Amino acid sequence: MIRKSTDVEDKQILSIEAQVTELRTFAKQENLSIVEVFIEKQSAKIPGRTIFNEMLKRIENGEAAGILAWHPDRLARNSVDGGEIIYLIDCGRITALKFPQFWFEPTPQGKFMLNIAFRQSKYYVDSLSENTKRGLRQKVRRGKYPSIAPIGYINDVRNKTIIVDKKKSKIIKATFEFYAEGNARLEDVSDFLAQKGILSRGGKRIHKDSITFILSNPFYYGHFRYAGDIYEGKHEPIIAKKLFDQVQGVLDDRSRPRKNLKNEPKAFCGLLSCGECHKMITAEVQKGHTYYRCTKKGKTKCTQPYIREEELDKQLSALIQKVSLPQDWADELVKMVENDKKESAQSCTAFVQEAQGRTKSINEQIQRLMDVYLEQDIEREEYRERKAKLMSAKKTLEEKIINLEQKQNDWLEPFKKWINTAQDAPKIARDEALSPKKALAKEIFGSNLRLAEKKARANIAENGLNKLKTQWQALYCARQMEGKIPKSQILVGREGFEPS
Repeated sequence: MIRKSTDVEDKQILSIEAQVTELRTFAKQENLSIVEVFIEKQSAKIPGRTIFNEMLKRIENGEAAGILAWHPDRLARNSVDGGEIIYLIDCGRITALKFPQFWFEPTPQGKFMLNIAFRQSKYYVDSLSENTKRGLRQKVRRGKYPSIAPIGYINDVRNKTIIVDKKKSKIIKATFEFYAEGNARLEDVSDFLAQKGILSRGGKRIHKDSITFILSNPFYYGHFRYAGDIYEGKHEPIIAKKLFDQVQGVLDDRSRPRKNLKNEPKAFCGLLSCGECHKMITAEVQKGHTYYRCTKKGKTKCTQPYIREEELDKQLSALIQKVSLPQDWADELVKMVENDKKESAQSCTAFVQEAQGRTKSINEQIQRLMDVYLEQDIEREEYRERKAKLMSAKKTLEEKIINLEQKQNDWLEPFKKWINTAQDAPKIARDEALSPKKALAKEIFGSNLRLAEKKARANIAENGLNKLKTQWQALYCARQMEGKIPKSQILVGREGFEPS
């Protein structure tokens, strides 16, 4: 009987191949005939092992009269399996047990010693379990997560740490941002992850219960749960605590039962103001339809008429369409972004190399200054003054290198994200869902939407081309100039593409 489990306590036990070799050599020396070799790769902590039970069954059938094993703990580490072996010895079914490292004879003394060996093995397992739990608790107190890393992280087996999965961590962060917007269901998050290539272990879409676990897992912002408590982890967080809290707010809000839908705010409330009195536009339901009107009340009521939600929806969709980014524009902008990124990287590399060369030169100057001072060729005050200047110049260069490396492409990802949003604007405008449409309209137009004479208007470029404040204003004006001037002048101004 050869057994090797993957448990911690078996790490020092010989491998399967080594046990087989040693036991065959021992059998040859003792003139033992081997009927069958049973190899088991399972822990002996608990009873119910298939291969072990098969071996005992064949012994009961009279196919063999003894067992050859490396040590008694290879046979049993629990009282049930150990008791079965001793019972078969009492019945005469097992007449011999042979171990290279343990003596046994089928006598009262031999069975007593075998029983002690089995009990010692069980005691070792039990105490090891307690020691392991104590070690895990200590590991947790040090901020190390003692389990399998969640999606977005990797277990570094060599260093026994958890590190960030550079590819999947970006997807997980985007997932939190996607759900934090408040317009997605758990099923939508599952679809989002599937589109990004993240599936369950069975290759299927992740179930919504697992999605809830992911979105509520504090591991992603730097803490982790263990045995019901929260601990501060040493691993690198993927998201900010603020984003995590936003997601928890959405989860909590969606978990509440919706009882009174009549009093809920309507889709476009808080988006428009009245073109006459500048009060906010509200909504009310009349005869099964939703109407939007000015909130102004009192002696001087606003004269603006009501507008139905369906009509307002069409007008807002038309306005969003005017601020959408055509596909050919988007493709060309992405190419320009990549080119600027390469040029920026080249210039950054050149500057860093130059700065590093100057830093090396300053270090040499400091060393020469030290040598001169030690030779007593300059006074101490002069040495201190010159060294302070050199150290100051060195620090300035080092900070410039760090800032440039960290911030040279900070604008890149937000700009790409904006391109995607502007590309998706027509799809959102055509969709029947009103909440995403309101969110996009709020982002594009801000507080510049007016409702007057049943017409929604956007004063997006009221300050003129020279005083544009947002990229949406620039895109709106660019679409107005489409066909009037060359596209190259529309996409990129004279001052260049990358922000200064």
